[in-house]
Amino acid sequence: MKVVPICSDSLGVRSLCVYVETGDLRLLIDPGAALGPRRYGLPPAREEWEALARYKEEIRRIAEGCDALVISHYHYDHYDPDEEFWEGKEVFIKDPEERINASQKERASYFLQRHRERAKISVADGRSFTFGSTRLSFSPPLPHGPEGTRLGYVLATRVEEEGFTLVHSSDVQGPVVEESARLLVEMGPDLLIVDGAPTYFLGWKFSARNLKRANENLRRILKDTDAEIILDHHLLRDLKYRERSESVWESGRVKTFAEYLGKPLNMLEANRKRLFGGGA
Repeated sequence: MKVVPICSDSLGVRSLCVYVETGDLRLLIDPGAALGPRRYGLPPAREEWEALARYKEEIRRIAEGCDALVISHYHYDHYDPDEEFWEGKEVFIKDPEERINASQKERASYFLQRHRERAKISVADGRSFTFGSTRLSFSPPLPHGPEGTRLGYVLATRVEEEGFTLVHSSDVQGPVVEESARLLVEMGPDLLIVDGAPTYFLGWKFSARNLKRANENLRRILKDTDAEIILDHHLLRDLKYRERSESVWESGRVKTFAEYLGKPLNMLEANRKRLFGGGA
């Protein structure tokens, strides 16, 4: 199995986009990217817009060559309903009617209006699909963060081929919820791609208690599996991301997208003040 992280917050944009290739399937998970509209009271810097344009073009190029695409949920850093590459593809989507909040339900409706007749669309929640020797399966809906979050629900994606299993968690924020961690362990990953806790909201929209839970759950996953972990997305919007989750990084089995690809960290949003000449 070939797994290629495409873009993420450690590479300069909000995203958790991953390309997966097996002998039977070419799959792009969450083919979207976006920028934080405001950070430190500032709009995106020129460098961020340039990175976004570059990665959006790369996503288009890769998507055109794929057999199937996954939408884990309907936030715009995970998909773009106005792209044309959905046409003719098999698309696995988060249920647009059940376990979904109002804003995502509206976005899902727009996507379906545009692409229902142009793509082969399957609701994926809790379901499995087979492509030759490749098994593609999806979790039931998982909270987009702590219990009761207003952000709705997401799907984790599992790809298995010849005894190797990739799991892409989508936005479980840590995972902060113990049940989400348990399900990720049960999915049996050899490689787990997971978004970290949104510590840039620490003390405001995300509590110290939930950060503790997220770190404990990641350590549990490390203990209960032999998985290599790629940890990125929300956590990499914080310049102090290693300090916030030091006990996880010290395992030696955790990397960012950038580190996994052997590239330098390029945390543009987290460095927006510096990009505007205001220092760190």
